[in-house]
Amino acid sequence: MSKLLRQSFMLLLVLSVITGVLYPLAATALAQLVFPQQANGSLVERDGKPVGSALIGQSFTDPKYFWGRPSATAPNPYNASASSGSNQGPTNPALADAVKQRIAALRAADPGNTAPVPVDLVTASGSGLDPQISPAAAQYQVARVARLRHLDVVRVQSLVQRFTQGRQLGLLGEPRVNVLKLNLALDAAAAP
Repeated sequence: MSKLLRQSFMLLLVLSVITGVLYPLAATALAQLVFPQQANGSLVERDGKPVGSALIGQSFTDPKYFWGRPSATAPNPYNASASSGSNQGPTNPALADAVKQRIAALRAADPGNTAPVPVDLVTASGSGLDPQISPAAAQYQVARVARLRHLDVVRVQSLVQRFTQGRQLGLLGEPRVNVLKLNLALDAAAAP
């Protein structure tokens, strides 16, 4: 019996070292070697300091910035530790009320814009953390951002085009615009 216990303990120890120490170290080293930017959180920097991640949305409420998708994380928007959807279906009155309020906020920020509001500006994603919006959602906001920043509309549209990513491998996903990167480029464009 003691021989069996000793063998079991040794096997537990060896497997713990392999799966709990060696494998994680090897996976981390390989990730750092092959994909260092992604392995470190896809951090976005300004002036050498991290200001966010390209993978997690940021809360922009000032009308001179592009706004991202609404976040379903409460009470703080884009809280990665509370990632989840709202779990509100299309017939839920609470969702309908939230969408009406979001449309009203978009209309109040840009009263002259009578274009239909893109759906991704008024509905949260399944994670509640999306860092991107559709090109249509970005185009909807171009005139407002250009006017408030005293920039030419064509210049702002060119920034939107520059930060529009296509489908992955040409067929996966949808075209999208990273809101944080676009807003940082706007800040740089507006700097004297």
